[in-house]
Parts: sequence; C-alpha cells; structure tokens
Amino acid sequence: MPLTFDKPLPELQRYQGINPRPADFDAYWDEALRAMQVLDPQLELRPSPVLQARGADCFDLYFTGMGGARVHAKYLRPKTPGRHPAVLQFHGYSGNSGDWLDKLAFVAEGFCVAALDCRGQGGSSEDVGGVKGNTLNGQIIRGLDDPDPRKLLFRQIFLDTAQLARLVMNLPEVDPGRVGAMGASQGGGLTLACAALEPRIRLAAPVYPFLCDYQRVWEMDQAKDAYDELRRYFRNFDPRHEREHEVFIKLGYIDIQHLAPRIRANTLFFTGLMDTICPPSTQFAAYNKITAPKRMVLYPDFGHEYLPGQGDETFNFLRPLLA
Repeated sequence: MPLTFDKPLPELQRYQGINPRPADFDAYWDEALRAMQVLDPQLELRPSPVLQARGADCFDLYFTGMGGARVHAKYLRPKTPGRHPAVLQFHGYSGNSGDWLDKLAFVAEGFCVAALDCRGQGGSSEDVGGVKGNTLNGQIIRGLDDPDPRKLLFRQIFLDTAQLARLVMNLPEVDPGRVGAMGASQGGGLTLACAALEPRIRLAAPVYPFLCDYQRVWEMDQAKDAYDELRRYFRNFDPRHEREHEVFIKLGYIDIQHLAPRIRANTLFFTGLMDTICPPSTQFAAYNKITAPKRMVLYPDFGHEYLPGQGDETFNFLRPLLA
C-alpha cells in the first residue's frame, strides 16, 4: 500500500471533499464568464527586449482583465508558418512566469506558449485592489471581508486564465482545437480552473494543485506554508471562529474542487502522497469530481517537490496536440 500522511489511498480515491459549495455557485461563475466576455481586452503584443530566439518570436503579451487590471503573459510562437497548437503555463503561488528559455523546448516542437503572470504576485501583472477589509498576507483571503463575493481576488485570477486561453485561441497562428494547459501547485490549481472555465481546453496537466478544499486543510492543521493566510485570517478577524462556517462557504466560490465537474479536458494529474503543503486529500477532492477522461500519477514517498519524470511525461502527454 502506498504511503501517505493523509487518509489511506482507498479512502482518498473515494473522498469528495468537505469545504461547502455555495448554493449559487454555478450562477456565480456563469455570471463571471458573461462579465469577462464583454470586456475589451485591448490585446497588445510587444517584441521582447530580453530574448529573441532563432526559431521563436517572443512577445510580452498584455490584456485588460476584470476590474481594469493590465495582465501580462510571456508569449512565444514558432517562426514557421501555419496554425500551431498552444500550451498555457501557470506558475506557483507568489512566483512569476519564469524565464523565456525554459519555454523554447515546446516552441521547438511546434507549440505556441503563453505563460501567465498572476496579478499581484512576482511578475508584471497589475493588482488594482478595490476591496474592503484585509489585504495583508495572502491572496486567498483577498476580498473575503467584502460583502460582494465577486470581489474575491482569485475569482479575477481564475478569469484571467480563461481570458488568456480565449485570446490565445483567437490568434491567427493558433489552432483553437489544439490547446493544453499545465502548471504545478498554484499553477496546477489554475490549470484546472482554466480547463473548467474554458471547456475548449483539450489537455490539462496539473501537478499537486493548490486552492482545493480549504476546510480540509484547516481541519488537518495544515493552514501553514502556502495556506498560512487562513490561520492568520482567523487569528486576526475571527479569533473565536464565530463566522467559521460563513468563511468556508465564501471560500467555496474559489475552491477548485467545485469547478472540477465543468472540466472537459483529458486530464493527467500528478500527486505526491507525502505532500504536507497541498495535502493529498484536498487534491483528490478535485480529481474525484472530474468526469472527463483522467489519470492520476502517484509518487508515494514524495511531497511538494520535484517529481522525477513528471516533466517528461507531461511533455509526452501534450505532444498529441501536434497532430
């Protein structure tokens, strides 16, 4: 039996999550997508001043997202003519889209690549603020005290992933029927959010996704590391947990497990069973709700860390988009 610090594997394979799902969850996200669709994205492609490769055109891509924020992504495309598949890349919490260089392997194979900078994190995208309440120590709780749940910052970030996907799909060099998404940790959660909100995503490869089943994280006493802001929120704003149920219901709007049933992409999911940062049960809560074709690759004695062979397997998983 594979090791796990969490539930036994047979229980994980049946686990359905405990964070409450808001009663108006579907209406909430349907309205969000309608609001996104009427935006003027003011798409802009600027040749990168950092890198121009022999086989790739490299651009800083900017668009206007929800709330008027200018959102940035690195965009690379092959110099060869024709319509190409594309892969969307999403980074870990507090990070950024990374170097240009690590995207060139995909471009060399014939992919266009778009790598998002999450707003307000380590890259070039704007966080325009505009919420009531706490704005310190974390983006999960940004907007949690605003009366309007539409102000939750991760609503805007999830929509940024879908908007980026649609903009890339509309580029003349991209075949919209051959687009995939990938990322680890926060990037894994955003991969799933993107596939849920843009159902044309054909392949999704999340690695130990973040942003799943917040109440389970809390009850496991794992509200630390990436989830530390949950603990800080309660200590500062609800020390007696008198609003605990209300808090977790509101967080349910941005819980990946509740978006997972919308996914239509073939999904390759990677999980380390000793992951203390994004506990396996929280990941299974999302995985078990995916009704599209899916496969989970388990690393029994690995945690939230480099998973040997994962990158190669993801690359091979996405290669059929080239056909």
